[in-house]
Amino acid sequence: MNVIEMLQKAEFVVDAYGNKKAVLLDYKVWKELLTLLEDREDMEEIRRLREAGEEAIPWEQAKTELRTDGIDV
Repeated sequence: MNVIEMLQKAEFVVDAYGNKKAVLLDYKVWKELLTLLEDREDMEEIRRLREAGEEAIPWEQAKTELRTDGIDV
């Protein structure tokens, strides 16, 4: 599912006057959207580090290594 499809599933909470006050998303859609945004952010950070000549490893690999070292991620 792409971002547009995810956002089309949003439902608005309105007040007595019909003014939009909040947005509701199904939890599964929220998790997919959050994962997509986090992956994009990670990808941009890895690209920036590589351009700066730094060693960069994928976030999933880093999380596994950190958990192995006893750090809660």
